[in-house]
Amino acid sequence: MSTKTAGILYTVGAYLLWGIFPLYFILLAPTGPFEVVAWRLLLTLGFCILLLALTRGWQRLRAIWRQPKVLALTVLAGILIYINWQVFVIATMTEQVVETSLGYFINPIFTVLLGVLVLHERIRAAQWVAIAIAAVAVGVIIVAYGSFPWIALSLTGSFGLYGLVKKKIGPAVDAVSGLALESFWLIPIAVVILVVVGQGDGITMGTVSPLHTGLLLCAGIATAVPLLLFAAGTRRVDLSLVGMIQFITPIMQFLLGWAVLGEPMPAERWIGFVLVWVAISVFVIDLVFQKGRMRRADLPELI
Repeated sequence: MSTKTAGILYTVGAYLLWGIFPLYFILLAPTGPFEVVAWRLLLTLGFCILLLALTRGWQRLRAIWRQPKVLALTVLAGILIYINWQVFVIATMTEQVVETSLGYFINPIFTVLLGVLVLHERIRAAQWVAIAIAAVAVGVIIVAYGSFPWIALSLTGSFGLYGLVKKKIGPAVDAVSGLALESFWLIPIAVVILVVVGQGDGITMGTVSPLHTGLLLCAGIATAVPLLLFAAGTRRVDLSLVGMIQFITPIMQFLLGWAVLGEPMPAERWIGFVLVWVAISVFVIDLVFQKGRMRRADLPELI
């Protein structure tokens, strides 16, 4: 298997797993979304520690620990990924999967906008068109549908900023060490959540059924595996290709929410989504043409 083929398979695998995530979290009922995320944080840390032990990654972790600026960025990354996880699980467990798909449809376009505003990158005219159409789509959903898409925009913002922080960290932090540190910083949040839940409705871990307990215990593996597949894939394929593959996840989530779970899609919401898909089409077509131009530029001139 070639390196590129392996990279495509790893990346597609990651996005397929993220695409079916809503079904996994729905199966965790009656556990509430806050308890689910608390266990997800603790079990992800446990799984990462196991991986570090198996791969003898403690030296890499110690090297990161000696870099205060990098450590501070892992704290920020942890906070952003917690927001993303918490909002996603709340949405999934309250039958708002379609809106989560909207957030991940918009995310690539938001990432380009972040590059302009924060990294001062220059973008092409077609990308500005995609950004403008996406902004109109959000406006249509707010005005015509009469509902502020806070779930979609929270997911877009948190994951986009998380990607920006990870870009700032760069190769200084490997995938397993980074996820381990991000989970480690969030232990106090997980503990507080479990204490509050325990004093309220009560913790459900181990109280529902053996199957439910087993599924809940898999939260760490379910979180870490697609992230590790993603990290392995993106090291082997061009980012432009990753940019096109990533739409697998929101497409799957949209179909799950609309066709499988029967979430409402009135005409006003369809208009907003169609505009988003037009923006994505412009975005992807521009990527394809840019990739073709770069490939032609790399060809040696014929004499």
